[in-house]
Amino acid sequence: MVLHKFGEKLYSGLVTTMTSHLLEISRSIEAAQGEVFLEELNRKWADHNKALQMIRDILMYMDRTFIPSTHKTPVHELGLNLWRDVVIHSSKTQIRLRDTLLELVYRERNGEVINRGLMRNIIKMLMDLGSAVYQEDFEQHFLEVSADFYRLESQQFIESCDCGDYLKKAERRLNEEMERVSHYMDARSLDKITNVVEKEMIESHMQRLVHMENSGLVNMLVNDKYEDLGRMYNLFRRVPTGLSIVRDVMTSYIRDTGKQLVTDPERLRDPVDFVQRLLDLKDKYDEIITLAFGNDKTFQNALNSSFEYFINLNARSPEFISLFVDDKLRKGLRGVSEEDVEIVLDKVMMLFRYLQEKDVFEKYYKQHLAKRLLAGKTVSDDAERSLIVKLKTECGYQFTSKLEGMFTDMKTSEDTMQGFYASHGTELGDGPTLAVHVLTTGSWPTQPSATCNLPAEILGVCEKFRSYYLGTHTGRRLSWQTNMGTADLKATFGKGQKHELNVSTYQMCVLMLFNNADRLSYKEIEQATEIPASDLKRCLQSLACVRGKNVLRKEPMSKDIAEDDAFFFNDKFMSKLYKVKIGTVVAQRESEPENQETRQRVEEDRKPQIEAAIVRIMKSRRTLDHNNIVAEVTKQLQARFLPNPVVIKKRIESLIEREFLERDKNDRKMYRYLA
Repeated sequence: MVLHKFGEKLYSGLVTTMTSHLLEISRSIEAAQGEVFLEELNRKWADHNKALQMIRDILMYMDRTFIPSTHKTPVHELGLNLWRDVVIHSSKTQIRLRDTLLELVYRERNGEVINRGLMRNIIKMLMDLGSAVYQEDFEQHFLEVSADFYRLESQQFIESCDCGDYLKKAERRLNEEMERVSHYMDARSLDKITNVVEKEMIESHMQRLVHMENSGLVNMLVNDKYEDLGRMYNLFRRVPTGLSIVRDVMTSYIRDTGKQLVTDPERLRDPVDFVQRLLDLKDKYDEIITLAFGNDKTFQNALNSSFEYFINLNARSPEFISLFVDDKLRKGLRGVSEEDVEIVLDKVMMLFRYLQEKDVFEKYYKQHLAKRLLAGKTVSDDAERSLIVKLKTECGYQFTSKLEGMFTDMKTSEDTMQGFYASHGTELGDGPTLAVHVLTTGSWPTQPSATCNLPAEILGVCEKFRSYYLGTHTGRRLSWQTNMGTADLKATFGKGQKHELNVSTYQMCVLMLFNNADRLSYKEIEQATEIPASDLKRCLQSLACVRGKNVLRKEPMSKDIAEDDAFFFNDKFMSKLYKVKIGTVVAQRESEPENQETRQRVEEDRKPQIEAAIVRIMKSRRTLDHNNIVAEVTKQLQARFLPNPVVIKKRIESLIEREFLERDKNDRKMYRYLA
């Protein structure tokens, strides 16, 4: 027929025949009742497909030659289009089909089992008829109905469930929809339907879920509910601002908790406990971020900024962290494995990083380290050096050079003492044994102290050591730091009871006076020893007022020392121990005046550092305005401390007075460097 020019007739005959055949099929489908409707449609569709293949094969010549030259629709496509227009889009079938499919989805959502194979075939038919048919006849309505369904359901859930249960239900619904798409829908519907569930079940209720009383985010954080937190994280990350809401609530809660911790006067009484609580808090949230929030960097950063915020609310944090280290390195790490020591030190370093006033920490650390070294109270030299290496890595050589100098002095002193006893051993006989630590002035936190009057027995050995030392080292000066030393004394009490007393140098000077007197007044002791009054009172307090250590008696008996008190040798002193240690002062938190004094010294130390930074900057920039100088100085010094802009301004004024800088004549806020 095509060769004899009857192609047109053949084609139009095909259209007419197929249309009338499909009208019959359409009527038989419409007649199918209830659940048979879809099965009938599915059966007829399968038949139609088979028939189409045979027709295409029979009319292959027309399909290959006549149809392309006349731009008509190919046979197979024509068969699909006619099926769409005659069967699917017939007035009685179109809406019925859509409603039946949606009804089945609804029933499945409510827990009924449906024929998924049949659903898959019918929806595949819609997809085969073209993506527009699938979208307009099914997907569009499916998404609208789903939104209504989940809007209603989420409302019911949120009224009746706590946060954890609600999230479980939301997660289950989300997984069900994903599974549904994989079983019998177009894969491209996946994002669309998950967006609907996310919007209705999560996004619409985020604030309410997070702040839910007794079960919201704060409750999960307090009770370490890793599973619920992980679920919240995974669901909330699916919506645009979800994670930032979780992060903000977590941050404000951590800040409040931390603020309460660092400003609670009860907590501040025990610095070691204070720091331990900070470490516990950090461990807790590290664990949550690792286990529940997939180690999310943004949450880690939020945690770090929260800690930095509240640790610096307490001006004594640097001192307390140093006291914590002191406690650990004195006794807390005894018998602990090297790995565990490293873990503790790393945690301390983590808190140290949050400090804005690292130079204040250095000040206290130096004092505490000095006491540990001089009293021989350090648990492990390796741990001490390990921490110094960590500080050096963090803050540079400048920060630790003096600390390293302290260790060098200790080693050198040992060698010096060996040399002294090697050359003077015979002439010292059985006099007091002396152990001297020679400290380099700049490295140690020594305060200039008035030297007290040492007992004659000690003075002789001290003078011998002085002449030996100055004989071997030229151009040096020795001054005794009697406020930092210790002594071991042998004492005999009533009934011939003997004890060895471990005391400070000041206490030794006081006790030795009682070799020649049974009763001494406070004034007499003060005159004989010339120990500064505040130190003397503390020293007498520990000798006479501490039960079990009271080798002296005081009249009248009271806790405080007054200037008209009298002191007696206590021959009734008893102790189960042969060696009695009397009030060697461990690093305690400073009193308020001492704290003020340390602050003052730190402020003084900062001035030259700020000036040096200003000069460095101006040297390279030559001219610069005030605000930029402040910004640059802050940037350069923030690794050690945060300089106060007012102080920077004063240092600039001082440099102008000393003619390092000058003001610009036209612009008073511009400065110029004077070479």
